[in-house]
Amino acid sequence: MAKTKLLGDDRKDKIDKQKKAAKQANRKKRKSPARFFKDIYSELKKVTWPTTKDLIKYTGAVMAFIIVMTVIVGLFDWGISAGVNALFKLTP
Repeated sequence: MAKTKLLGDDRKDKIDKQKKAAKQANRKKRKSPARFFKDIYSELKKVTWPTTKDLIKYTGAVMAFIIVMTVIVGLFDWGISAGVNALFKLTP
């Protein structure tokens, strides 16, 4: 059996119908706010929470990183400002 080739408006109508059907199939039903929060609660139960010891260790690592980065940025700022002052012979 030979396929028929649609042309012009027939083709356009068929494509529009396919798009509408796909959009309708992909549309999800709305959930109630209560169901939304129940879903959040069930997802939070699946989370693996760190122990107190791990939390303290991770917090210390983050604080150390912040201190190191602050020192590095401060040194760059001091060096650039000293360079600009020397270039333009400005007094601090």
